[in-house]
Amino acid sequence: MATDNAANFWRRNAKVPGRYLKETKLNLNNLRTKKASSFHEFARSTNDAWDIDDEEEEDFLSAPRPAVAARSNDSELDSRSSAADCAETTSDPQDEAPSDPLTPDDESLNGTVLKSNSEDNLSSSGRSSLQKQPSLPVRPVIPLVARISDQNSSGAPPMTIREKSRLDKFRQLLSSPSADLDELRKHSWSGIPREVRPVTWRLLSGYLPANTERREQVLQRKREEYFGFIEQYYDSRTDEPHRDTYRQIHIDIPRTNPLIPLFQQPAVQEVFERILFIWAIRHPASGYVQGINDLVTPFFVVFLSEFVEDDMENFDVAALPLETQRNIEADSFWCMSKLLDGIQDNYTFAQPGIQNKVKALEELIGRIDEDVHLHFCRYEVEYLQFAFRWMNNLLMRELPLRCTIRLWDTYQAESEGFSLFHLYVCAAFLIKWRKDILSIADFQGLLMLLQNLPTIHWGNEEVGLLLAEAYRLKYMFADAPSHYKR
Repeated sequence: MATDNAANFWRRNAKVPGRYLKETKLNLNNLRTKKASSFHEFARSTNDAWDIDDEEEEDFLSAPRPAVAARSNDSELDSRSSAADCAETTSDPQDEAPSDPLTPDDESLNGTVLKSNSEDNLSSSGRSSLQKQPSLPVRPVIPLVARISDQNSSGAPPMTIREKSRLDKFRQLLSSPSADLDELRKHSWSGIPREVRPVTWRLLSGYLPANTERREQVLQRKREEYFGFIEQYYDSRTDEPHRDTYRQIHIDIPRTNPLIPLFQQPAVQEVFERILFIWAIRHPASGYVQGINDLVTPFFVVFLSEFVEDDMENFDVAALPLETQRNIEADSFWCMSKLLDGIQDNYTFAQPGIQNKVKALEELIGRIDEDVHLHFCRYEVEYLQFAFRWMNNLLMRELPLRCTIRLWDTYQAESEGFSLFHLYVCAAFLIKWRKDILSIADFQGLLMLLQNLPTIHWGNEEVGLLLAEAYRLKYMFADAPSHYKR
């Protein structure tokens, strides 16, 4: 936990990471003459914007329920402002539109907006400061859960004849008495149509049986089993053995996609608290680790999309029937559990799975692109300093949520997608920025770039290219341990 000085850094200093990168470029000549600063020096001057202060920690268990709804402190406001500034700096200055605010007015959302508790408790001056942020570049609006051919950077039409044909093929596979999972994976690799994504994810996760007649029975049994865990364990969340776990979950939930109103709703935050707490109780070998909270969001959004077609970012989840809310929660828990079963060594003590994957990424980049690898060595950039988060959060902090959902279509279709194939996606992702990396000749500039990569406007087109390159790298290197080895 940050010290008092570190916790107050973001309040005192208006320079958020993305903005600082621009300023370091201006003084690049001076920086090149100095020895590269160490990561410890860098970390001391740029502590995580999400850190909370000690006063908030002390008030944690004394807050009334629902505790999630009561978080409206300065740290959250500062962190949201910092995140908005970071989004601003990732854009091309030539594309910026000077007029529209980052956050739309409540009246402009057709009466369907649900004000989150954090927004209700913000002062009018705080809200005004958020709305004064310059807008993002003018690009086609991409929804939170996109269709396969929804608008990309090239502005593709919402649904093509080819996509309608693919949707019919998925429906045919899903409606057969026993779904052919191999064929389903084959078609899912290049993306799953939004309309059939929820049931396809349940099948590919191993949560739903291939046999059509057994599906409803299995769903009912697993949903009842999950809420049995709630009745058995959830009341013990503030007891001494589980207090620290619940406290960390309670702190992390509001940090999950803080700029999307959907995830600031009390009903949604309470769902995430229950899912994460029950998972931690049932997996004592790892328990709850920061970053697991991000892994719930794609499942929650996909299963919610069965009931919401438009404006999901502002949909009032509490307006859904209680049974529907419970089904979404239980399905999200079980599918997340299936995912984590394959990468649990990422979250056990000392996180050996992540350590090994970062080392594998370093060795792989050394074989794929020696120039980038030597550039990192020259300026003392350790792969662990940026790639730890890539492995811990499965690139969710680097990509918009819509891109993560598209990425996971392929991960669920690919053998060992969340572990082995993810390594090659990270390698392709890093090499994509090689020109930017090689143009920066100082430690801080490189770290700022790698921690604030400009993907805010990515869509299916960019993710498709990334996956194609990852597949090429896997084909060349996965079964050839000595290929291009120095």
